[in-house]
Amino acid sequence: MSSVRLTNRLAPDLTGELTPRAEELVMQQLKRGGLSHYACANASVIRRDDERDRDTVLRPAFVRDAEKIVHTQAYNRLNGKTQVFSFRPDDDLCRRGLHEQLVGRVARDIGRALGLNLDLIEAIALGHDIGHTPFGHAGERFLNQVFHERTGRWFFHNVQSVRVLDVLYGRNLSLQTLDGVICHNGEFEQQEFHTSGLTSFDTFDRVVHGCWESGDEAIGRLRPMTLEGCVVRVSDIIAYVGKDRQDAIRAGLADEGSFDDGLGGAYNAWALSAFVADVVENSVGTDHIALSEEGFAEMRRAKRENYERIYGSSEVNGDFPSRVGELFGLLYQHELDALAAGDETSAIFSHHIRPLERQLSHYDGAYDWEADPDQTVVDFISAMTDDYFVATCQALFPQARELFPRRSYFDGVRP
Repeated sequence: MSSVRLTNRLAPDLTGELTPRAEELVMQQLKRGGLSHYACANASVIRRDDERDRDTVLRPAFVRDAEKIVHTQAYNRLNGKTQVFSFRPDDDLCRRGLHEQLVGRVARDIGRALGLNLDLIEAIALGHDIGHTPFGHAGERFLNQVFHERTGRWFFHNVQSVRVLDVLYGRNLSLQTLDGVICHNGEFEQQEFHTSGLTSFDTFDRVVHGCWESGDEAIGRLRPMTLEGCVVRVSDIIAYVGKDRQDAIRAGLADEGSFDDGLGGAYNAWALSAFVADVVENSVGTDHIALSEEGFAEMRRAKRENYERIYGSSEVNGDFPSRVGELFGLLYQHELDALAAGDETSAIFSHHIRPLERQLSHYDGAYDWEADPDQTVVDFISAMTDDYFVATCQALFPQARELFPRRSYFDGVRP
């Protein structure tokens, strides 16, 4: 039985198929095996400590990075962090941990066709959101607001993801992986992605510092140093633009007729096929990653439509954003006070500082939490799952006890 081909009436030429020329180039690459001329070879790996984590036959360079990431507590917490729709007892809505896997799946499909390093792609995808806040981009915005008001610095999840992997867990990840993580930010879509030429941690550290100090001004200029990083960046958008529509329909915030393309929740299946083929078609055999004009225009249109019809409708953005934002400010001050008092019984010590100190001690590292209390508070709050944030606020602030919806799995049905 043949499958039905999905057609997007707003992008009819994006069929999900390659032209004969592109298909032949992909087939030639697959027959040759190995990496293309433009891929990042394992031998090119750059680490802060070259004596640690040397390649082996069983654990090549970027396999090590992927394994290091998934064995952190921060990665484990991603399953407790909302992707878009918060405060809903529905286990079928996408969480951030699944999103990272979906990004990796899309990126691997593209990378395989282009002959890129799939281990590096996997490592970047697994780490790209590891520093994200609870409550998705709304939580990121709330935490940035209070952090910026206090320090003049800017909080962005991609920059925090690098800090988590490179500083808080001290895992000696490669420059290529960390660079892909900070450059992944899917909020800045582009038609073409060219590599940056970055070659050293000295330059990378200046880039990271500039992101904390300048925010969007610096982040908007980021370009990955590898094609693998470029692929993850475009795959981030491909992975969420359709999946968020499926979740919005499931959550009751949209329906199958809410979107101009007419595909409803099936847009996800269409996007995974059409955009992947478009990227491969326009990138195979080149030194950059690109979309066609039609592909880029459709990606921008769909993303814009999501912002107009989905993201502003979720509870944390729509029903009570100011009250949730106020809790971020109250909690921030509470944690600062706990640090100043040196209260070892407080959660910021027992659940955050001391566990990280124990982790880092295995690698002769230390968590210098006293040097920058504001950064330490940001480290703690951004690491929280949605449920941990809610439980903390309800324990501390009486007004929070009635704020968060008490919804049951069985609203409208019998258990």
